[in-house]
Amino acid sequence: MMPLQLLNRVKMRLVGSMLAASILTSQAVAMDILELPQQFQEKITLAKKECAEFSDGEFYIDWGAVNRVDLDGDMRFDWVLNEFGFACSSAASLYHGTGGSVSHFLVADNLSSLLNQGWSIISLGPHRVLLADVHGSQCGGINPTPCVTSSIWDNEEMLWRSTSAEWE
Repeated sequence: MMPLQLLNRVKMRLVGSMLAASILTSQAVAMDILELPQQFQEKITLAKKECAEFSDGEFYIDWGAVNRVDLDGDMRFDWVLNEFGFACSSAASLYHGTGGSVSHFLVADNLSSLLNQGWSIISLGPHRVLLADVHGSQCGGINPTPCVTSSIWDNEEMLWRSTSAEWE
């Protein structure tokens, strides 16, 4: 087989594979939404509605919008829905702007939401600590002012606990 014919055959297989993957991805995302917790399905339904009402936009959700992570230290995966993974064809900043985007944290049946520019979970002693990069106004500044918050889940009260440090 000539090198050019081989190259064309490889290109055709690659294009075919990419097309099949995009079709499977779309179906998988649609199926996955139905398998999410009810609270997340409600958030996504509302986001779709907001998008459709804004110049008849089309709503998209990225694979990275949902995370499973142990938030409370019970060795079981909890749920996180990150609106940074939402997109609307008619409104580029409908779900995220300079302040970040909302992340919804679901522990047991308790849903808590936080506007942030990124988050991470770390272990500190026996605790799971949620670190979030938040808008600078939460630290008395403006958007580019560096600002983070840390929170731990209180299993007895079923809520997030945080404090502001008192530096000397």
